[in-house]
Amino acid sequence: MIAGAVAALAAIYVLNRPSGSGSGSGGEYVFAVGSPGVGEQAPPIQLPSTDGDTFDLSSVQGETALLYFQEGLMCQPCWDQLVDIESEMDRFRALGIDRIVTITTDPLDALRQKVVDEGITTPVLSDPELAVSRSYDTTSYGMMGDGFNGHSFIVVGPEGTILWRADYGGPPDHTMYLPVPALLADLRAGLQGAS
Repeated sequence: MIAGAVAALAAIYVLNRPSGSGSGSGGEYVFAVGSPGVGEQAPPIQLPSTDGDTFDLSSVQGETALLYFQEGLMCQPCWDQLVDIESEMDRFRALGIDRIVTITTDPLDALRQKVVDEGITTPVLSDPELAVSRSYDTTSYGMMGDGFNGHSFIVVGPEGTILWRADYGGPPDHTMYLPVPALLADLRAGLQGAS
């Protein structure tokens, strides 16, 4: 019985440990870099938000925005990720991030309830037609097929160009949560490489 428990714990450790850095990252988690990528113009975004407004990416020119595409309501680790990001906003601001939004393919009414339940203040954007998600090709990096986003982070700079991108949700690891220090390490390394 004890040997079985030890074997189970060993398997959990092996399956959940970081698996090496990806794409020259500064952290420990593998990620792909999809298209559009660094140096390309960010596709337009005009989506309804849980804050009652329509988020328009062109209206935040002059700022640096972190777009967090995630699986949505069925992915609790994705929401845990957002809560943890909010708790470390000063560290993101220190890297030059002025604003963060997250994008899912869920309907707005259900998202409004989720942000209340989780105590989230970050605007959550609803993309049920997948027009924006597909324009960023974030549906290629998840576990649920191309009807959902994976776990992708994209930094759009003040001029509207992509400064950094990391798609963590694809194979082989399908990472749906990564510790904020690991995300910040990858972000820092990517932004330093882009400058």
